[in-house]
Amino acid sequence: MSNLRTLVFFATPAHDCSYLPDRQATTMFVDPRANIDRRLYSQLTVLGFRRSGSHYYRPHCENCNACIPVRLRVDQFRPDRSQRRVLKKNADLSCRMVRASYTERYYELYAQYIEERHADGDMYPPSREQFASFLVDGATDSWFLEILDQGRLVGLAAIDQLDEGLSAIYTVFDAAYEHRSLGTFAVLWQIEEARRLDLPYLYLGYWIAECSKMNYKTRFRPIEALRDGHWQTMNAY
Repeated sequence: MSNLRTLVFFATPAHDCSYLPDRQATTMFVDPRANIDRRLYSQLTVLGFRRSGSHYYRPHCENCNACIPVRLRVDQFRPDRSQRRVLKKNADLSCRMVRASYTERYYELYAQYIEERHADGDMYPPSREQFASFLVDGATDSWFLEILDQGRLVGLAAIDQLDEGLSAIYTVFDAAYEHRSLGTFAVLWQIEEARRLDLPYLYLGYWIAECSKMNYKTRFRPIEALRDGHWQTMNAY
């Protein structure tokens, strides 16, 4: 079994940044041959790594540190007025956690989401292989949150369970339900699930101040950021 001391890391060549125009990015990856169990995955997450399928990575850009890992202290979280409205608006929906797996109905929702909202991104066009390699392959303790409207799948959130928290991987939803703020609803549900499991943190991935798509993350407070190797509360957003 691999551990932090035996892991080997690789860096990609510089490539166009997916979030900030006119910038080059470099990504550090854990050797894909490493055997990553939940304990090691949890340790990597505390160090700022994320999982994408069977790959564990973090930004490693030479002249940029815009990507900031963030996590939420769930025991201290209290929903604001807007978040309470989201909970009320979606009180008629049902949710259930199932093991991460491939099904056609999951893929169809994912494909619709990418085509509707990210046709200008590097995940377009969607494919079944892309869905599986991103959200199913490499699963350790990985789950899908199904968001259902009278049995109809309208949202899907990929979630990993770690030793000290949950990691929010990705959320997709039916375009017809955009007015319901299902992305925010999924995060609120994961906060409550972390509390139920007596886990202190919900990891929300990377926050980039200059990227408007990331703004929603700082609406969940108190949020902590990993800076200079230390997690600290963000007092300014």
